[in-house]
Amino acid sequence: MNSTTVTQLNRRRWLAAALGTTAVAVGLSAMPEVRLFAQQITDFIEGPPVPDIKPERLSEHVWMIYSKDGFPTPENQGMMANIVFVVTSKGVVVLDSGGSLQIGEMAIRMIKTVTHQPVVAVFNSHYHGDHWLGNHAFVKHYGESLPIYSLQSNIDKLKGTEGNLWRSLMERWTNQATMGTQVVIPNRATEHGKTLQFGDVTLKMHFYGTAHTPSDLSIEVVQDKLTYIGDVAMDNRIANMDDGSYVGTFKYYEAIEKAAPGSLWVPGHGRPSKTLLKTYGDFMRGIYEPSLKAVQDGHGVEVARANVLKDPRVAPHINTMAGFDGNIGKYVSLAYLEAEKEAF
Repeated sequence: MNSTTVTQLNRRRWLAAALGTTAVAVGLSAMPEVRLFAQQITDFIEGPPVPDIKPERLSEHVWMIYSKDGFPTPENQGMMANIVFVVTSKGVVVLDSGGSLQIGEMAIRMIKTVTHQPVVAVFNSHYHGDHWLGNHAFVKHYGESLPIYSLQSNIDKLKGTEGNLWRSLMERWTNQATMGTQVVIPNRATEHGKTLQFGDVTLKMHFYGTAHTPSDLSIEVVQDKLTYIGDVAMDNRIANMDDGSYVGTFKYYEAIEKAAPGSLWVPGHGRPSKTLLKTYGDFMRGIYEPSLKAVQDGHGVEVARANVLKDPRVAPHINTMAGFDGNIGKYVSLAYLEAEKEAF
């Protein structure tokens, strides 16, 4: 048992004792106060419910619970990533489960407004917690044998320190709103090129190397000409590239566009579109190419940053893109470092 578990158990024991003492002290005449205190204890141990977000239909089989925010805050309770689900004749398949137990529970409520069919499978696109910590809600509701698919590299990553790290980060970023979420690791490995049939719907797996992370799984809903791409591309949000590659991202785009031409590209953050890979790819090239040129010309990263901000593929986003101000400096630095490796 680790120190975090011990701390949580001690907290629960203290709260249980406090509730018992309070109940005895106030007596039966004060039952409303006891009930209020009990609810406050429950909220402390397990974060409050996430407000419902009505699903939007994207295609014949596919629905999306849209997240208007791109970053976690106490106000949005960690609801920062889209949750996509596919309604098939054999049940519902969820593509990314959200960032907490509470977000996953909201998603289950919303799925039930669309269909009475059960969830029969979950897919996790990559190891960033806003896309998979909701697994807890689905196994809690549908049982621990519920198939949860991901690339083996993602599963291996989450079996290490990454799983608990993301759980802790989401609690911290949301001021404990996600508390009570347990790490539930995917239990089925899938791989590039594999197809899975769920009744009348075929899902095809795509993976083309390091892009946003080294392990980005994209899922094509074949009959609907729609592909969920997770965080490989985003709409009006600057992507986290700490574990990724600009060059790898461009290669990924080229490969998946050839493999699934004409798709509606559905991102983990932002709105879907058929032009998303082009528009976001242009933005990413507007960061990488000036950085590469600065390296080739023997200039430092500050010159690269100045040129990036002037680039016509980047400049229009300065005042409109979520997270731009706080992240552009770091992502130019990452582009510059990658450009150094590519140039030499």
